[in-house]
Amino acid sequence: MNRSDFYYQLPPELIAQAPLPRRSDSRLLVLEQGACRDSQMRNFAGFLSAPDLLIFNDTRVIPARLRGRKETGGKLEILIERVQSDTQALAQLRASKSPRAGARLFIGAQPVEVLGREDDLFQLQLSSGSWMELLDAQGDIPLPPYIERRADSTDRERYQTLFARAKGAVAAPTAGLHFDTELLAAIQERGVSTACITLHVGAGTFQPVRVDDLATHKMHAERYRVTADLVEQVRHTQAAGGRVVAVGTTVVRALESAAVDGGLAPMAGESRLFITPGYKFQVVDALLTNFHLPESTLLMLVSAFAGHGPIMAAYRHAVAQRYRFFSYGDAMWLPTRADSAHNSAHAI
Repeated sequence: MNRSDFYYQLPPELIAQAPLPRRSDSRLLVLEQGACRDSQMRNFAGFLSAPDLLIFNDTRVIPARLRGRKETGGKLEILIERVQSDTQALAQLRASKSPRAGARLFIGAQPVEVLGREDDLFQLQLSSGSWMELLDAQGDIPLPPYIERRADSTDRERYQTLFARAKGAVAAPTAGLHFDTELLAAIQERGVSTACITLHVGAGTFQPVRVDDLATHKMHAERYRVTADLVEQVRHTQAAGGRVVAVGTTVVRALESAAVDGGLAPMAGESRLFITPGYKFQVVDALLTNFHLPESTLLMLVSAFAGHGPIMAAYRHAVAQRYRFFSYGDAMWLPTRADSAHNSAHAI
């Protein structure tokens, strides 16, 4: 398939710019057997039953956006992509002119040296202190580029899930943002088990696919971890006839990346798994997801899961019914998957 197969028209006013008053106030589009039904996230527990296993991503968004200046005085914006050690980090830089290796930057009074580049990212070195300390003191929550405002104090809480524990993401696993304590209690009352994986969402999740032929797309890397305890929970669920339910595409990527020879195994590393229609899912049975950007790798993933035609029809329905889109937007429930005969995932 080509990139253009995943294009849809989205009125800009449907892009959610702020969270709703309560997490579970979001609408829920249910796509089942090719038919769309409108519901609410507060009803989500009713779509689950024991012995289903609901899996969340427990990554925590770090305040990765910094404002600084060059040694010459020019302003710049820094988005930390990955903290590699106390003093080293990979980052995107936005400036009138890209700095060269050896250049000195300043974040407040803190000097930062540019060591070099890795593709589109810059390797940055602190002379003292740690990146996490600097981010906590001066960083902002890195809201996605389609949210046209600066992050405020509300985003420090609402752009995190209730499960956020492992620091390292620069974007939220947004399907998890819909869960509040009331909804989780309702899910627990139905005897549904919960568990977590960790996948640190990178800024690459917002990067557009720039090639028409999907087979030539180079997928960005994201760090993930699937524990032995989680693997045992999945096996127990499958043996009992329950569904493995992924809360978000990040959970899908982590679980499917850790699937070895048709089975799930404990795994920690980097995933470059690119899932497109035709991929044969090995672990995930059902998926809760937000709405994704046109021509994005995430839209391609959900199209692989539920079928390209049904997903594109569901997106047209969501636009017509004025659903709210993207990170702070509404959700879609995909209770069954549409497997194809061949596997077109690839890691580049």
